[in-house]
Amino acid sequence: MAERLKRIGTGTILLPNRPGIAQTAAIVGKKEGEGPLHSEFDAVIEDDLFGEETWEKAESRFHYTAADICLKKAGATPESVDVTLGGDLLNQIMAASTAAQKLQTPFLGIYGACSTMAETLCIGAMLCDGGYARRALCCASSHFCSAERQYRFPLEYGNQRPPTSQWTVTGAGAALLDTSVCRPICRATHVTLGRIVDLAIKDMNNMGAAMAPAAADTLRRHLMDTGRTAADYDLIISGDLGKIGHDLLLTLMMDAGVPLDAARYVDCGMLIFSPEQDVHAGGSGCGCSASVLCGYIMRLFREKAIHRVAFMATGALLSPTFSQQGGAIPGIAHLIVLEADEA
Repeated sequence: MAERLKRIGTGTILLPNRPGIAQTAAIVGKKEGEGPLHSEFDAVIEDDLFGEETWEKAESRFHYTAADICLKKAGATPESVDVTLGGDLLNQIMAASTAAQKLQTPFLGIYGACSTMAETLCIGAMLCDGGYARRALCCASSHFCSAERQYRFPLEYGNQRPPTSQWTVTGAGAALLDTSVCRPICRATHVTLGRIVDLAIKDMNNMGAAMAPAAADTLRRHLMDTGRTAADYDLIISGDLGKIGHDLLLTLMMDAGVPLDAARYVDCGMLIFSPEQDVHAGGSGCGCSASVLCGYIMRLFREKAIHRVAFMATGALLSPTFSQQGGAIPGIAHLIVLEADEA
C-alpha cells in the first residue's frame, strides 16, 4: 500500500483533517492587564505571586489555571483529554510539569523557549490530524520574576536593562484542539517546523536579534512550500520579536525578495504592552504569544474579522551556562496556519 505523505516542500505538514480549536483561555499578571489588550484576557491576576510562596510556584498556578479555564469553557474534563502538551522557560519545564501533575492527563513536556506555544499547537495538531488523539490541550506560560532569576539576574540585584531588552510576560495561554467539535473557533491547516538558526548573537539582552533570522527562515520556507504569498494571510503573527526583531524581520524578508506588508504583520510582544509601560523593546516569554493568541487573536476569529493567519512563535535557545562559556544564542521559529471554520 502506497504511503500518502502529508509533508510538502522543505518542512511543511499539510493537515487535511483540519483539527479545530474548540476553546482557549488566557490569563495574565497585573502589568499585562494594564496594557492595551487588558479586555482580551479571561483573568488578570493582581498578585504576581498568585497566593504562592515563590515565583516558580506562581507560574505553575498560572499554567494550571489557564488550562482549567479552557477546559471549563469547552465543557470538557481532564479525563476527556487524550494528551496535554505544555512548556515554559524554567528548568525541567517545572511550571508545565507540575500543572500536568494536577491535571492528571497524559503529558508531553515541550521546550522551545518562547516558541513553545506554537510548538505545542504544531505537535498537537499533527497528533489530532493523524488520528492519534481526539483532544489535545496545548499550553504555555512564563513569569517575569522567575525568568529574570533563571536567565539574567535576581530582581534584588537591581540590574539595569538596556534599550534592546524585553519584558518577560507574566501569563499563560491554553488551547483545546478537538477533532469532533462542530463549530470550532478556527482550524489548523498547515504546520511548518522550524530549523535552528545561529548568527552568533551573544547578547542575552537582545533576544529580538537572536530570533529574527530563524523567523525569516521559517516564514520564507513556509511561503515557498505552500506556493503562497504574504498577501494570502490576513495576519502574519510573530511571537515575541519585539520592536528590534520586528524591524529586523521586515529587513531580512525584503533582502530575501519576500517583502512583508507592515500592515499585515504584527508581533505579540509589541501588542501586549504600550510604549508608556517602559518595557523597552517589548514583551517576551512563552506566555506572551500564548496569551495574545488565546485572547486577542481568537476574538478576531470569533468576530470574523480575520479568515487566515500564520502564527509563528519564536524562541531564543539561551543557556546561561553555555552563554557564560562564550557560546552564542541560537534561534528557532515554528509556524501554524489557522483558518476560519467554513462549516
